[in-house]
Amino acid sequence: MEYDVKDLALSGEGKARIEWAGLEMKVLEIIRRRFIEEKPLEGLKIGACLHVTTETANLMITLKAGGAEGFLCASNPLSTQDDVAASLVKDYGIPVFAIHGEDNDTYYRHIASVLAGKPQITMDDGADLVSAVHTDYKEQASEIIAGTEETTTGVIRLKSMEANGVLLYPVIAVNNADTKHLFDNRYGTGQSTLDGILRATNLLLAGKVLVVFGYGWCGRGVASRARGMGSNVVVVEVDPLRALEAVMDGFRVMTSFEAARQGDIFVTTTGDASVLRAEHFKVMKDRAVMCNAGHFDVEIDIPALEKMATSRDTVRKHVECFIMEDARRLYLLGEGRLVNLAAAEGHPASVMDMSFANQALNAEYAFSHAGELEKRVYDVPGDIDREIARLKLETMGIEIDSLTPEQEKYLSSWTIGT
Repeated sequence: MEYDVKDLALSGEGKARIEWAGLEMKVLEIIRRRFIEEKPLEGLKIGACLHVTTETANLMITLKAGGAEGFLCASNPLSTQDDVAASLVKDYGIPVFAIHGEDNDTYYRHIASVLAGKPQITMDDGADLVSAVHTDYKEQASEIIAGTEETTTGVIRLKSMEANGVLLYPVIAVNNADTKHLFDNRYGTGQSTLDGILRATNLLLAGKVLVVFGYGWCGRGVASRARGMGSNVVVVEVDPLRALEAVMDGFRVMTSFEAARQGDIFVTTTGDASVLRAEHFKVMKDRAVMCNAGHFDVEIDIPALEKMATSRDTVRKHVECFIMEDARRLYLLGEGRLVNLAAAEGHPASVMDMSFANQALNAEYAFSHAGELEKRVYDVPGDIDREIARLKLETMGIEIDSLTPEQEKYLSSWTIGT
């Protein structure tokens, strides 16, 4: 078995942490038990480009239990947990190609290693794997049944590919499932982003002006959790409807330039480029802190920051200080990469339980419908979404009502009214 991890000797600690995370992933456990009995993925090769964390490990173990042969690489150079990667190789026999802090060349070499396994399903978090297929490995596209995509940024890229008529195989937008984005993006990103900020800086959030760029589900989660920690939260938006919603939710909304003057901590959650840029760096307070919770490290214009700084230095783990010409100090966390994974452990396992249940069940769905899907981006089938919600409630010990026959009749009728 080929693999490339930092050190197999780390596997003991990794296995213990994988098992700990598994205790909070009860939906995936139910799916895994069924997979062991039914083997619905027998003979299937899956290439996954995901954050190599304890939660991802439980997904890969579940896919293997279903009969699949999985290959895993990192979807971000700073998101790999080296002990987890080692354990997946040594304890579970799953090929992993990921090293925390790997350089750009190694990152893409690892993607190539996964594609060398000739996957029939690709599993992405950010669409780097599917992008590689479409640029350098087009000859493999005809052998790929489908792909799945985990995050908003990846779905945006895939929708662009579909709109331009270049998408070579169907992809299921796992991110668009209600049991994914309503929970993972909001509660997972909300909590883990603040976790990353706190681990990196140990700052008191209470009383700080915390600026959130973007009021999608990730931005909502960060804003809500920051308010809960006592921060004075400001939201920056370009969409009038989302901006209005943020106002109605009780947050201050203003332009990015005005927010740059007031903010103590800045968090980008937009999925777009150069959200924080030179014009903002010029007016920020001394000791302002910047971090990114979007998938790619383009939301903060780091080249502009580097050009404006007279010097830079690492002052704490995951904290770089950029000295401006007027002696102001601006701090960048986690190299501008996903702060919740660069400086912390990512989302809690209990919320990733639903996200990765979606990945497992949609891989099963794609395999069972091989040849039936068109070359476009699909939403998760509604019955899969509802089944995951049902299972999650079941694992939480929560029961809900069902409609009575009278209620069903009323809802299906147009004649019954006043």
